[in-house]
Amino acid sequence: MLNRLEMLRIFCTAAESRSFKEAANRLGISPQAVTRAVKELERLQGELLFHRNTRHIQVTLVGEKFAVIAKERLRAVDELFQTSAPDSGNELQGRVRIAAPVGFGHKCLMPALMELSTVHPQLDIDLTLSDERVDVVDEKIDIGIRIGFMRDSRFIARQLAKINLYVVASPDLIDRVGRPASIEDLNHLPVTGLVDRNTGKLWPWVFSMDRQWMPSITRFRSADAEAELMGVHNGLGFAQIPDFLAQDLLRQEKLVRVLEEAEPVPWDLYIYRPQRGPVPQRVRLVFDHLVTRFSVR
Repeated sequence: MLNRLEMLRIFCTAAESRSFKEAANRLGISPQAVTRAVKELERLQGELLFHRNTRHIQVTLVGEKFAVIAKERLRAVDELFQTSAPDSGNELQGRVRIAAPVGFGHKCLMPALMELSTVHPQLDIDLTLSDERVDVVDEKIDIGIRIGFMRDSRFIARQLAKINLYVVASPDLIDRVGRPASIEDLNHLPVTGLVDRNTGKLWPWVFSMDRQWMPSITRFRSADAEAELMGVHNGLGFAQIPDFLAQDLLRQEKLVRVLEEAEPVPWDLYIYRPQRGPVPQRVRLVFDHLVTRFSVR
């Protein structure tokens, strides 16, 4: 259950928003958490605080009066803490533990964290890069990055962007063996494979209309996506590569996209954090920085 101070903060943000979803985005929590907080506050007050429909919310007269009082009380609490420790300066110091996939971590996350560390040198970033599923709750991770599905109610998650998957090859390889006209043509062409560290098996390639293709014979395979990319760049075979790894080589025309008409629906990129107690300012700073950085990639 939320503490009453956090409940008031959620209510005041919702009172300034057009919907609970908008309030949730501003707070970095789920719309369901906003709804639960408002319902609990209405129960405690014994009054309806919002009129709701499927698209919008509107503060009731009682809610408007209550919002004025709530904002004054919250301001007083904030001032109390500022007065008690005006020169502490430690709210943006300390360790922030982050978990992310290896390829995305090297290519995209590290530059973003270096930007932040330059501005806030007292942050201590503890980064875990792994393509295995990290249990952020058990391992006390503050922030996670995930590509794919995100349906765990233990987390406050926010969708950032879309990740495209491209089948690519080097121009020299295409000159030698030709370009595949269909997914089935891949059975007769040199390919590489990415190994799932959890199972030791190759990841299947995914295509539109929920189609999958599994490489049976590969010229090169690795559990490291960047090693596979290097092999593809050097003409070892065709591969399915996420856009954030392939885009530089594609722009330089050192890789070529093929089977574009069969590309799958883009995957979602999520940032998330566990739902546990108050969020330290240093964690919120990093979380908000990454949201801003990757929402516009």
